[in-house]
Amino acid sequence: KFCQTLKHGLISEYCWCQSRSCIVALIQVAVLVSDIISTVEFNYSGDLLATGDKGGRVVIFQREQENKSRPHSRGEYNVYSTFQSHEPEFDYLKSLEIEEKINKIRWLPQQNAAHFLLSTNDKTIKLWKISERDKRAEGYNLKDEDGRLRDPFRITALRVPILKPMDLMVEASPRRIFANAHTYHINSISVNSDHETYLSADDLRINLWHLEITDRSFNIVDIKPANMEELTEVITAAEFHPHHCNVFVYSSSKGTIRLCDMRSSALCDRHSKFFEEPEDPSSRSFFSEIISSISDVKFSHSGRYMMTRDYLSVKVWDLNMENRPVETYQVHEYLRSKLCSLYENDCIFDKFECCWNGSDSAIMTGSYNNFFRMFDRTTRRDITLEASRESSKPRAILKPRKVCTGGKRKKDEISVDSLDFNKKILHTAWHPMENIIAVAATNNLYIFQDKIN
Repeated sequence: KFCQTLKHGLISEYCWCQSRSCIVALIQVAVLVSDIISTVEFNYSGDLLATGDKGGRVVIFQREQENKSRPHSRGEYNVYSTFQSHEPEFDYLKSLEIEEKINKIRWLPQQNAAHFLLSTNDKTIKLWKISERDKRAEGYNLKDEDGRLRDPFRITALRVPILKPMDLMVEASPRRIFANAHTYHINSISVNSDHETYLSADDLRINLWHLEITDRSFNIVDIKPANMEELTEVITAAEFHPHHCNVFVYSSSKGTIRLCDMRSSALCDRHSKFFEEPEDPSSRSFFSEIISSISDVKFSHSGRYMMTRDYLSVKVWDLNMENRPVETYQVHEYLRSKLCSLYENDCIFDKFECCWNGSDSAIMTGSYNNFFRMFDRTTRRDITLEASRESSKPRAILKPRKVCTGGKRKKDEISVDSLDFNKKILHTAWHPMENIIAVAATNNLYIFQDKIN
């Protein structure tokens, strides 16, 4: 357990402190593919944090309560529950293996003592119930304490079972399984603001589900052409509006975003709004279409804006202005000169996610070399931080990282040629109400919190 204090923070009055490094996998020389974290998600209160990995497992962390004897425990998360969500499968009709990798996790708002979440791999979505049990029933009439059935003829008295306390046990049980609705790989799930329905999106279609009905869904977007040779774009991400249950958006590999209103028609192939930034002809290259593909789209908590992430930048759009974004933040512009080598090693196809802070005043996204970037929308300041176990010391001050793009390299800078493209932060999450962030770096989960100066 260790803490890192960062000298400069996203906002001048804050610095960032590593509250805990949650090692999901054991320390080992070679990282197992099944241990690589593939999604990270806080629940609505921020007290629980769920991660999914390529091995089909879901690990849930619970926030520690504040303790006077341990003042630094604020923001610490410990393992609460671990369960196997998906198993590898085989589609015999198409002779295809279906990976167990968890693509997305989405929490449902808490209605009672139990928690519910949706998890999905490429084909199947599951609704899980996570509940606690600290009592067990004893004194059954028809079975012994070890569970064996008793001889009915030897039962001479009627007993009333009683509840006795036991060690706390967290149970995860699948309540619904939503399958056989997607021909292509699922890339997004999003819970509606009505808390009764959710959408799931694959490369060519978006389906609308009811949480209580597993045997049918409604297709609300279908962009599959009659002739697949005419296919020019695919759906890359989709999300419901946080307040209007009839509105959702989906992004495409062409760098466009479509906003649809389900009140206009049952099949939303005709969008209500179309967001696209005009391309500068002078900057067009062989890689233009690849790097313009949107890998993630997120509505702001207020519902007024949405944020999109492409390969080199993050853009913030006002829902009332379709022709261009209101804000553009360069994440790693220094890689523009490296696009050829990034294409050869397939890194150019990496799908980075992005997230808002609770007040929509700051945004965060990942980069290479285990760097992650934060942008303050008010002051337009930005910071590059590194999630690294090698440089971690208890209460150590960690300076912001800078990348040298050319010329003489300063002492604290790192050269572009020295960046490790195998170390990448694709998945990040921000606490819905506090400055606590979760960053997934390969098979390690880092949790940072702000520290008031």
